[in-house]
Parts: sequence; C-alpha cells; structure tokens
Amino acid sequence: MRRTLPMLLTCAACLPWLSAAAWASCGSAFCTVNTNWTSESAMVDAGTTFDLRHESIRLDQLRAGTDDIRRGQIPRHHEEVRTTNQNLVATFSHNFASGWGLSVTAPVVDRDHLHLHNHHGGQLPEEWNFTRLGDVRVVGRYQLPVLGDPMRPASGGLLFGLKLPTGKTDVANGAGAVAERSLQPGTGTTDMIVGAYYYQQLPAQDLSWFAQGQYQHAMNQHDEFRPGAQLGVDVGIRKAIGEKLGALLQLNMVVKRRDSGNEAEPEDSGSRQAFLSPGLSYALAETMQIYGFYQQPIYQNVNGVQLVARRAFMVGLAGRF
Repeated sequence: MRRTLPMLLTCAACLPWLSAAAWASCGSAFCTVNTNWTSESAMVDAGTTFDLRHESIRLDQLRAGTDDIRRGQIPRHHEEVRTTNQNLVATFSHNFASGWGLSVTAPVVDRDHLHLHNHHGGQLPEEWNFTRLGDVRVVGRYQLPVLGDPMRPASGGLLFGLKLPTGKTDVANGAGAVAERSLQPGTGTTDMIVGAYYYQQLPAQDLSWFAQGQYQHAMNQHDEFRPGAQLGVDVGIRKAIGEKLGALLQLNMVVKRRDSGNEAEPEDSGSRQAFLSPGLSYALAETMQIYGFYQQPIYQNVNGVQLVARRAFMVGLAGRF
C-alpha cells in the first residue's frame, strides 16, 4: 500500500512544474513547494494522476538585499505596500508504458496588489484586484532506468517542456491603469523548461526522498518585456507515520535573474531565495490523498527593493486513476 501512497512534496510548471515562482518588486508569486507525484513516487507503470492545490501567499515585507526595510526608506517612483496571491493550480499528468510521460499545469491567479504612486510630493494609492488564468505549462519527461539495491528501489528522469503565453499581460484596474508587467497573470513569453529528478525508497525506515532541479528560460520577449531566467532546486523527504499519515519536509531553492526590456524593472527584479517547507499528507483512499504545507523563508536576497513573503500556505488533493 505504501507504493500507492507517494509523498507529495514543490509549486515547476514552482505548479508541480510551478517552481517557476515569480518574485518581482510588486510581489507576484507562486509557491515553490514540489507536489509532483512522478518524481516523488517512482511511478513507472502507465497511469494518470491529478493534483489540485490552493496557495496563499501574502507579500507585505519590503526588502533590500538581505535586509528588511521600511516603506520610503529607499525612494522609489512606486512604493510597494502589499500583494496577496490566492492561486488555484491544477495539474493533469499521464505516464505511458514506454517510460514517457506528460504533465499539463494550469494556474488560476487571484491577485490583489496595492502600491503608492509618488506624484508631485503626494502619494496616490493604486490598486489592482483580478482573477485570471495564468501561463500554462506543458512538460514531458522520460523515466531513466536506475540500477541499485532492490531493497532500496530508485527512479530518475529527465524533464523538458514549455511555459506557454496563455496569461493576459494587459490587465488594468477600474481607473484604466494597466498593471506593471511583473504583476500581470502572464509574461507573454514562451519559455523553455529543462530539468531532472531522482527518487528513492527506503522501506526499512519507512522513508523516501527525492531531488529535482529545473531551469526555465524565456525564448522571446513580448511588448518590450522578457522575464529573467530561473533555476529551482528541491530536496524532500517523507516519513510514514502509520498506514495513512505521512510527515513531509522540503528544502526549496530558487535563483532568478533580472527581468529585461523597456517595460521591465531590472533594478528591482531577480533574487536568490531558500525556503523550508514542512507538511503532512493523509490517505483518503488507496489512490487519493490530501496534503498541506507551511513554507518558511530561511534566506532572501533580492536585487533593489522588492516585496517578500514572511510565510506561505498550501493545501491540496491528489489522486491516481
């Protein structure tokens, strides 16, 4: 039964493939927790999985480099106040008998953002509140044979795919002001995604672990904007607690380069961040489980001035059929 109760550990297409977390000056974000069944459960047989998760991320702390700062401490044309992200992320994944597989991840972004526009010595509040489809990710994979101790079964694979420009890039508020590009639900670009993963079970200790690396790079620009390339690395473990309950722990690391283009804010984009993400999973049935994570930043180093999160939360439902 333990083989059908995989650990659910990211957000890369941060989405299972949604480790492509956006951390910009305005604070648009996805969770970096990895919830991909394939890389974490050594699913080598043909079959289909689904994952539906909700992420809650409030970014309300201004940071410069590795230091927290107060609003107005470093002058900017826009003084960021807060961004609240309530993301719903759905992933459909199918594994073929040949070892090939395919995952499609679609996020729905519910975002509320407030900043203060400095104008002739005064401060004018500007706010955006929208719910839109974000950028869909289509990621293929190939399961590689891994030799080793049969008492410690392992699996590994390669990832390759695209982030598609399905999210809007011209969302405006009630006053007709178009949101800055890093706040928009989509980037407008088609991005290449490549990566690899490794998973191993340790039945004697009721333990399993995984590692995954993923790189994303925009292959074009859209309306004078190109998002910075980013690299995500996730390492996680699962410890069985009885037949249905599992304790989860992940270390998630993301490095993002500066955005570029006339519509970008290169001075205030790009970061290096690490998060510790403990969680629990519970089996509702042999092929279905719920899970939850709490994500705590342990290192945040940003370029310029950016909003960051003090914490994030995620709950989800995953199954196989």
